[in-house]
Amino acid sequence: MTASAHPALVEGLQPFAGRYDLVLCDVWGVLHNGIEAYEAASEALTRFRQRGGQVVLVSNAPRPGAAIMTQLDGFKVPRAAYDAVVTSGDLTRLAIQERLDKVMHHIGPPRDMPVYEGLPVRFGSIAEADYVVCTGFDNDETETVADYRPRLEAMLERGLLMVCANPDLVVERGPVILPCAGAIALAYEEMGGPAFYAGKPHGPVYDRALSVAAELSGRPVAKERVLAIGDAIRTDIAGAMGFGIDSLLVARGIHGEELGVHHGPLVSQHVQDWIGRQSAKPTAITDVLSW
Repeated sequence: MTASAHPALVEGLQPFAGRYDLVLCDVWGVLHNGIEAYEAASEALTRFRQRGGQVVLVSNAPRPGAAIMTQLDGFKVPRAAYDAVVTSGDLTRLAIQERLDKVMHHIGPPRDMPVYEGLPVRFGSIAEADYVVCTGFDNDETETVADYRPRLEAMLERGLLMVCANPDLVVERGPVILPCAGAIALAYEEMGGPAFYAGKPHGPVYDRALSVAAELSGRPVAKERVLAIGDAIRTDIAGAMGFGIDSLLVARGIHGEELGVHHGPLVSQHVQDWIGRQSAKPTAITDVLSW
């Protein structure tokens, strides 16, 4: 299977699970919506592992993988559903470790502070900083990118690099779509500022996920035996295409309204028309992740 201009509509993972040894699965939008977990998704990944497959969760969350595991425990997502977690936060920590001699300015809410845990980071204002780490909006329920324009202009004036700890533009929280750090980083880039993105769709997070899988299994995994699962065209699907692996798009996520799944089942022609307008194409599409 490869990315297709006319991806197949499938009802579950089972019919083609045997083609893959490793699943790289998104978290938010696939396993849960920020309020409740999707039991069918956990069951699908658990069954895939029971048949000998590996599952590495790959998340653009701006927190370490261990913090995401704790969060998943709270959602009652069984640990039997996955082997490991790799996050944008993990890659962000590596970027910070390379700059421990520099002053950093943080943009984001207090809940993202675990990304700095154990690191001797020197925090400072924009005027004092050598670079900036953006983990998200201070208040993603009320703020927009426009609220950050003065800070971005001050950063641009000093030519500060922004490390974006969550490349997602938006995320689904229950029935609401909320902005993420990627929206701030994109605005900064459009102003002419330099940005480094720690997670999907960029290659380093996939390299790390495959490396973790190889360490756990004791052998490398060929790309043709890897399937990425996610609900975002711009990150999950584009990232898989760029990395050269197959992908499964979960329709009932951030693109649910565009695909019409909030008003009924997937309609093939509507889905194909929508896919035709996207620059990234999945290998297959499903309503929700299930077995």
